[in-house]
Amino acid sequence: MTTEERLYKLEGIVEGVMAVLPERVSALEHRVDLLRQEVKAEIAGLRQEMAGLRQEMEEKFNGLRQEVKAEIQSLRQEMTGFRQEVKVEVAGLCQEMAGLRQEMEEKFNGLRQEVKAEINTAFNKLMLYFTALAAALAILTFLR
Repeated sequence: MTTEERLYKLEGIVEGVMAVLPERVSALEHRVDLLRQEVKAEIAGLRQEMAGLRQEMEEKFNGLRQEVKAEIQSLRQEMTGFRQEVKVEVAGLCQEMAGLRQEMEEKFNGLRQEVKAEINTAFNKLMLYFTALAAALAILTFLR
C-alpha cells in the first residue's frame, strides 16, 4: 500500500468518524444532561429527606427536653416536700429535746431538794447527837 492509499484510507476513516462524531457527542451530551437531572433530583430528594430527618430529630429533642423539664420539676417538688418533712421532723425533735431538757431540769431540781432535805435531816440528827453528848457530858461532870 502506498502512502497515498494510506492517506485516502485514513481520510475515509476520519470522514467516517467526523460524520458519526456529532451524533455521538450530541448523544453523550444528552446522557450527561440526563445524568445531571438525575443527580439533581437525587440531591433534592436527599435534601428533603434530610429536612424531614432534621424535623423529626428536632421534635424528638423537644419532646425529650419537655420530659427532662417535667422530671426536673417533679424532683424539685419532691425535694420541696422532703425539705418540709425534714423541717417538721427537726421542729418535732427540737420540741422533744426541749421537753426532755425540762424534764431533766425538774428531776435535777427534785433530786437537789431531796439531797438538801437529807443533808438537813442528817445535820439535825447530828445536832441532836451533839446536844445529847453535851447533856451526857454535863451530867457526867455534875456527877463527878
